[in-house]
Amino acid sequence: MKLRLAATLGIGILLFSAVPARADVTLTPFIGSLFKGDLPTNRFAYGGSITFTAGGIFGGEIEGTFAPKFIEQTSVTPEVHHANVMGNVIIAIPVGGTSGKSVRPYVVGGIGLFRTTAKNDDFFDRIRPNDFAYNLGGGVMAFFSDAVGLRVDLRYFQSLRDQDTGTGLSFGKGDLNFWRWSVGPSFKF
Repeated sequence: MKLRLAATLGIGILLFSAVPARADVTLTPFIGSLFKGDLPTNRFAYGGSITFTAGGIFGGEIEGTFAPKFIEQTSVTPEVHHANVMGNVIIAIPVGGTSGKSVRPYVVGGIGLFRTTAKNDDFFDRIRPNDFAYNLGGGVMAFFSDAVGLRVDLRYFQSLRDQDTGTGLSFGKGDLNFWRWSVGPSFKF
């Protein structure tokens, strides 16, 4: 419990300390696909992100993804849904400036929570506990005007497992990893 509180506070401090008085705020809804890693086939996913950058270069991001059919239902296993929420640090290079037409290649990475939900029947869902995870990736934001653009993104996700043995906290790689590509319109405020 203390670890989760500390991680949440750390993410909050990191994200909100990166937002200066004059920051770019970009909202991006997206669609994409989860693939490779521990997934036997590609899985449709959608989500959104809100990004705060100082001068279009350094900033923070909060993003979430939902995959409605993470694992298909079979005769022996229920259908599993997946969701994650990540707090990230982003570093971009605003080619062409921060206003008007511009291109921003970027790298991004951070930590957050994974949740999978297995549906038992129409009235009750069995929910596994939240797991910590990290993500690393990059992409390009291309703006066609001061306010509208397109974002293309590729990220790697890896779950983390708490390996606390009573002597302290440590994290190791968890059982789940996959890649995600996504594309969506970006709206800058």
